[in-house]
Amino acid sequence: MSIRNLEHLFNPASVAVIGASNKPRSVGATVLRNLIEGGFKGPIYPVNPNYEMLDGLKTYAGVADLPETPQLAVICTPPGPVPGIVGELGARGCKAAIILTAGLDRIRDGQGRSLRQATLAAARPYLLRILGPNCVGLLVPRIGLNASFAHTGALPGTLAFVSQSGALVTGVLDWARSRAIGFSSFVSMGECADLDFGDMLDYLAADGATRAILMFMEDTRHARKFMSAARAAARSKPVLVIKAGRAPEGARAAALHTGALAGSDRVYDAAIRRAGMLRVATTEELFGAVETLGRARSQVGERLTIVTNGGGPGVMAADALSASAGHLAPLAPETVQKLDSILPPAWSRANPIDILGDASAERYLRTMEVLLKDPQSDAILFIHAPTAIVSSTDIANAIVPLAKNVSRNIIACWLGGEAVAAAGRISSNAGIPTYDTPENAVRAFMQMVQYRRNQSLLMQVPASLPDDFKPDRGAARAIVRDVLASGRHRLSVPEARALLAAYRIPVAETRIAMTVDEAVETARRIGYPVAIKILSPDIRNKSDIGGVVLDLDSDETARAAAQAMLKRLQELRADIRLSGFIIQPMVRRPGAQELLAGVTTDPVFGPVILFGQGGIAIDAVDDHAVALPPLNMVLARDLISRTRLATLLEARGSRAAADSEAVCRVLVQLSHLVTDIGEIVELDINPLLVDARGVIALDAQVCVAPADDGAGIERLAIRPYPKELEETVDWQGEQVVVRPIRPEDGEAHLEFFRTLNPADVRLRAFIRINELSPSQLARLTQIDYDREMAFIAVGTRPDGGCETLGVARAIADPDNQVAEFAIIVRSDLKGRGLGRILMRKLIDYCRRRGLREIVGEALPHNRGLLELAKQFGFEVRPEDGSMLLRLVLR
Repeated sequence: MSIRNLEHLFNPASVAVIGASNKPRSVGATVLRNLIEGGFKGPIYPVNPNYEMLDGLKTYAGVADLPETPQLAVICTPPGPVPGIVGELGARGCKAAIILTAGLDRIRDGQGRSLRQATLAAARPYLLRILGPNCVGLLVPRIGLNASFAHTGALPGTLAFVSQSGALVTGVLDWARSRAIGFSSFVSMGECADLDFGDMLDYLAADGATRAILMFMEDTRHARKFMSAARAAARSKPVLVIKAGRAPEGARAAALHTGALAGSDRVYDAAIRRAGMLRVATTEELFGAVETLGRARSQVGERLTIVTNGGGPGVMAADALSASAGHLAPLAPETVQKLDSILPPAWSRANPIDILGDASAERYLRTMEVLLKDPQSDAILFIHAPTAIVSSTDIANAIVPLAKNVSRNIIACWLGGEAVAAAGRISSNAGIPTYDTPENAVRAFMQMVQYRRNQSLLMQVPASLPDDFKPDRGAARAIVRDVLASGRHRLSVPEARALLAAYRIPVAETRIAMTVDEAVETARRIGYPVAIKILSPDIRNKSDIGGVVLDLDSDETARAAAQAMLKRLQELRADIRLSGFIIQPMVRRPGAQELLAGVTTDPVFGPVILFGQGGIAIDAVDDHAVALPPLNMVLARDLISRTRLATLLEARGSRAAADSEAVCRVLVQLSHLVTDIGEIVELDINPLLVDARGVIALDAQVCVAPADDGAGIERLAIRPYPKELEETVDWQGEQVVVRPIRPEDGEAHLEFFRTLNPADVRLRAFIRINELSPSQLARLTQIDYDREMAFIAVGTRPDGGCETLGVARAIADPDNQVAEFAIIVRSDLKGRGLGRILMRKLIDYCRRRGLREIVGEALPHNRGLLELAKQFGFEVRPEDGSMLLRLVLR
């Protein structure tokens, strides 16, 4: 379940308080008082057999005695009776309950179930939704609903706040009230027995009273549900997150470096980024970011220009920007020339632009006008410290009209207190993001930048395999199958090398020798110089015990190295099993970077890809980042960019730039590998060497475990492109491919739209649309395959290129019960059977997904669609000037 019956939680007509009381400071008394004092307009029914009246309200002995079915029940009784109360409420038709009671997990019922399990079992037959248990409650200020035991109410507003922490709920309520910050809803999640973050995101994304969603998270359990809901919500409004728990406790049980380095917090951070949300560190940042994003224009680039009337504040802003990995905009030569003509000779002639302490409103204005035309500047921060020479309000009044008519962001910093307060109000009231310190202003700019980056990641939907990437899946599956059949869970070096080679990842030549003599003979055959490494299933990091020796150039040095390894092994631990020696030719790549690329399995989000510093410095240098698969080249580049290694891969002096595209390909290939082979739980490539000539894997370790068929895709937090749904059909004597839409179909989809005549567009959209905006095109082609499906018919143009001939689309509700469909065929191809092919494909897909029904809407004169719908068994009926279409699937 997802949003089913949540309207009864957020907008109830009546509320029952089970366990209401007049005992001072009790939960039951506090909830009842909050409901009454909050101004809730509907009936309030206290329930407690020990009272006849409470706070002037008639009190009922039990649920059965209530005069009507309450739409919402708040349960604040001891744990024991909770399952029974929920069962009674469900039987009476109640659809939502808030359980404030704690301790349901610690007590068992007569069947050996925890009371939490018993409560869910009691609610399930009636689709009764539960918030909690062990929560503070719910506030919806616009309807006067304060169904909580919080010490204060919430002001009405447009922000939704959702928190797992009860203590934070009361703290934020107090903090926000003192700053006149209002809320559309305020939700304490508690233990999330039923309703979780995915449900809340789904509901609040569609809530017209909510302009932004703020969340305090400790954890989530259903990764794909959470990611699907988060991605849908973040497409429609800002979603900001505080995620608690930055300690890497999840690394303790990891077998390989990748698992140890990933850490649960890094994975959550990757998930938040990929979903298009913005993560912040503090409550103050949370609300500040809401105001910033609410006032800011869409941020295009990442280069900031700083204008100041004092050198110190400008340097402080530049330092803050540098510390946040931000970028100062370089001034274009023509910009410097124009500024020279309007500024005093002593101006800084660099960014930050110090226009001196005597700067007038006119000087600020003329400077800003020049900078707004600078092609290298993406946003402007102007800082003003008060002086006795010029009025701060005069400067504000001069800047405000300019800011209203520009496309890039202008950020204001009024440094000081009472002297600049009026100027701050002027710029804030005009919609300019306004701050009181350079550091806060820079932090706001970086929030804009990070939000833009995350929104860009949100729009990435990795496509099917590139034409030039054809992995040998059969060979890879056979390797893993044989390993598991032998009772092992770790691949040998040759097996790991063969697995990577099957996915076209370049690997160094590797041979195995069982004895010292064989090692010397193998080295001689390969050709010196060679590297010799110890081979043992009991050793994770060979370098730690001197198990790697490089640049061996003769039989003598090879023999000595192998014998020394054996001796060290025996001295360290006699119980270590020796499987032999690994012999590789020396890969001479002067100046090459040693990287780590790997996969680990997070207990919540499933497989994750890790990239960063490799080699012997892997533990000493904390320079790693993680990403959720599936990846494409854009997402792989973003993963690399989040490490300091990214700058080391660039050209430096006489050293050529490393082949970062080859590194990206390896990351994408690993993404496909872990998607295809569900048995892979951990994988390390360390080191992965890269230089201008490309990449080569020198060493790899792989851990596997049994998995069900199809587990590779199902364990991913984000559903990849469903290539299995592609098919080729015969139509009008030619072959047409019917397949799910992909991001790279954007250009063809735009051309398809342009071929439609205006009348067909109006029949489809009910309004005139002359052109698709970039955001509309992105929404149509970059879809979440867990929530919606769009099948396109692709034909071949005379020049051999592909063209879109038609599209059928279905968007399911979050409960996967009902899907709304739409279909349109190119105007010159109507009436030739293509719509029938697309409709059949869409209906078959919806039926396989388990949807209950498909619905749609058409104009009465859209005879083609109405006739097609009737052919497929749709019920067609008029309503409010249009025709409603409905097909029951089950």
